[in-house]
Amino acid sequence: MPEPIGPVGSGMALPAPAVGPRSGPSFAEVLGDRARVQPVKLSSHAEARLKARNIAWDESRQRQLDQLVQKAAGKGARESLVLMDDVALVVSVRNHTVITAVDHQSLKDNVFTNIDSAIIA
Repeated sequence: MPEPIGPVGSGMALPAPAVGPRSGPSFAEVLGDRARVQPVKLSSHAEARLKARNIAWDESRQRQLDQLVQKAAGKGARESLVLMDDVALVVSVRNHTVITAVDHQSLKDNVFTNIDSAIIA
C-alpha cells in the first residue's frame, strides 16, 4: 500500500479539507445582487431644486438615471455630472444620491466642481 502524500519529506498526510455548512451568500446570490440596478435617491436639496425649477421627474427618468449611475459606478466614478435632456444633475455615485439639479435655462455660466466624470444621455 502506498504511503500517504504530505509535505515534502515529512511522511505525513495532509488533512482533508473541511466540508460543512456554508455561511454567507452563494456565488449566484452575490452575482445577482451585483446585476441589480440600485435606485438613485434624491437628496432633499435636489428635490427642492426640481420643484423650484419646475423640472418634471417621472419614473422613466428615474430608471434612466439608475442605469446611467450604475454604468458610471462600473467605471469607477465617484461624483458625476449627469446631463439628461433639459436637466443637469450632480450625483454622488458612491452614495447613489442626486446632490443637486439644474434646469436648462440655469445652465448658462454655471460651473460644476468636485466631479470626476460626466455622463451625457
